[in-house]
Amino acid sequence: MNEWSLYEGEALQRWLLEKGTAIEGATSDPDSSGSMTVPESGMAFASAPDERSALRWLSAMQTEGVSALIANVDTHLRALHHQALGVTLPISVGDREYGASYVFSPYTHYVSYAREELSMLQSRAARTALSALLTPVGWLFKVSRFNKAVQVNNRLLSTNLYPPLGAAEITSLAELLLREYPDRTLIFRSLNTRTAPVYLKTLQKLGFRLVPSRQVYLYDSPDRIPSKARWLQKRDYALLDKHGYDICGPEELSASDSPRLAELYRLLYIEKYSAHNPIFTPLFFEQALQKNLLKLYALRSRGSGRLDAVLGYYIQDGIMTTPVFGYDTAVPQEVGLYRMLSAVLLRQAAEEGCLLHESAGAARFKRNRGATAEIEYSAVYDRHLPLYRRTGWAMLSLLLNKVGVPIMQKHKF
Repeated sequence: MNEWSLYEGEALQRWLLEKGTAIEGATSDPDSSGSMTVPESGMAFASAPDERSALRWLSAMQTEGVSALIANVDTHLRALHHQALGVTLPISVGDREYGASYVFSPYTHYVSYAREELSMLQSRAARTALSALLTPVGWLFKVSRFNKAVQVNNRLLSTNLYPPLGAAEITSLAELLLREYPDRTLIFRSLNTRTAPVYLKTLQKLGFRLVPSRQVYLYDSPDRIPSKARWLQKRDYALLDKHGYDICGPEELSASDSPRLAELYRLLYIEKYSAHNPIFTPLFFEQALQKNLLKLYALRSRGSGRLDAVLGYYIQDGIMTTPVFGYDTAVPQEVGLYRMLSAVLLRQAAEEGCLLHESAGAARFKRNRGATAEIEYSAVYDRHLPLYRRTGWAMLSLLLNKVGVPIMQKHKF
């Protein structure tokens, strides 16, 4: 018997209303990195704060509308719930949204975003060759309905963290989704061997193909990193006093700060990096503060009183990730806002006792401060689909495993 229940549309609205007391009553609860295992069953149960976090996220997206919170994503989330385990997973269902952010559109991730990142290659010949290749690849992906997919546990963030599930539970949820969405590819994004080993092993056994997506960086507790890296962190943190910045926690921020927080994120992640990143609106930051969707910290200048940097994180099963990170790029680089903000993040991870998932980018900076690299994958199931629907994913998997991963590892992207 499959213990997973799928909620969508009006059924999801009614179910979230039933869960209202649990959601609203926990908006100020601290996150917990714990989980428990029942010896008789061997099943890992999600911690109550982790479950409430997922429910709050779904409730905000359902109440406000996804596009009101993330401007370049227009969809309606669904939910999978396992009553016995106390686990809720957001589900996104796509079709032809080729211009949406990469957190929702696989096409944007593997074609549009990839085209932008070619500039990172030092070899002009390689850039030219890969750029020419992406045009027919993009055409092939659209023909094969590349975006017609169901993405599991998709919070529409750069990194999705997974609750503790066993092989049987992962298998049963995959089987349910294949029955409910027989004409769509099934995707689990944000998987690597350190943070989601059971998922990777189980999904491979079920016939999922592993498609590399990026190289990410993980940071252990301070006592497990080299002394030079600890020294660099201490030096970065000292910049706060040197340049006159105070750390503002969630309790010191308010809804009136939301436009500035959205601007700081936009200046870095959208204007400096890529418009394919999720565009979080001021309303998103307002909801994040009011409903504890993320723990937000900002740096306020003692001189001007202005907020100049922001980070936001959430925790799942002892792992922390930071989907919000931004600063005022007009502030001179020598002030070191990025370094300060990173030092605050590392200290928060240490205080929370979490493994920090630092996502991708700034590879050298992160390595120098003790982070280690992992290749991240999307696990993709398309065996039930016609051959023309499988062609894009098959080609992509082969190309990235044989060419993309060696390039990422060599150049340490």
